[in-house]
Amino acid sequence: MKEYGYIRVSSTEQNEDRQLIALKEKHLHVEWIFIDKQSGKDFDRPAYKKMIKKMKAGDILYIKSIDRLGRNYEEIQNQWRFLTKEKGIDICVLDMPLLDTRLHKDLIGTFISDIVLQILSFVAQTERENIKQRQAEGIAAAKARGVHLGRPSITVPENFADIIKQWERRQITLEQAMTRCGMKRSTFFQRAHEYKLLQTNQNNNRPKR
Repeated sequence: MKEYGYIRVSSTEQNEDRQLIALKEKHLHVEWIFIDKQSGKDFDRPAYKKMIKKMKAGDILYIKSIDRLGRNYEEIQNQWRFLTKEKGIDICVLDMPLLDTRLHKDLIGTFISDIVLQILSFVAQTERENIKQRQAEGIAAAKARGVHLGRPSITVPENFADIIKQWERRQITLEQAMTRCGMKRSTFFQRAHEYKLLQTNQNNNRPKR
């Protein structure tokens, strides 16, 4: 029997320390703790797959919370069923002591743990959906207040038209034009394209004599 730990954080910007500390308190060896730093949108996760291949019937898997197994009710249920029924692995959820398959081998115990699992899976999915809804509402409210979200826009210099003309006439190089505008290559080409479209529209809208 081997004891494994699994950690998932939704992106490389998040920190896994909270989960790692909880697992180390179970005196797990570091080499048996597997960490994925990416979205939970699917189970195409290298560390998770590697761990599953190593695990055998009778082994134990520790996770900090039930939502580490999936992003929604169905995924959590499917993974739990696969690990416990098909692989014969015991699971211990540290945040919910009732979800410890080593303690509920009789019919009543299994029934109770199944109910708890379903409730927590539903709560995990609901909370995730609520977070997404609050984020969407926050973004909408910020936009309504005129708050700019995302990367700050790069303004063009006052002599941008002159720089574009000099560059098009090959009086200055692309690197010189980019330097004078304080822009990277992709931004410079984008702003140049926007400028040309603006000029074309202005010419087309001028009254004909």
